[in-house]
Amino acid sequence: MSKKHFDSIWDAIEVPSEAENMKLRAKLMRAIINHIKKLGLSQAEAAKLMDVSQPRISDLVRGKIDLFSIDMLINMASAAGLQVNLKVALAT
Repeated sequence: MSKKHFDSIWDAIEVPSEAENMKLRAKLMRAIINHIKKLGLSQAEAAKLMDVSQPRISDLVRGKIDLFSIDMLINMASAAGLQVNLKVALAT
């Protein structure tokens, strides 16, 4: 059995499109979590701001990536006052 080295855990996913989707969701989740921390919001306050339930914020903070779509994360980020930009580049 050979060992492979990957720059990111997401790069170890066999299907490239799945890896890119996971990377983008993880990046959005980190940005939202960092914004919540920067504002000093409780989970209840963050939930109210983003018009979601407090358990939803708990799932976000605990990194439950499989429970969030890109659309949902963009909506949450926008509601929190963040602007989401997308950069598309040729794969290397």
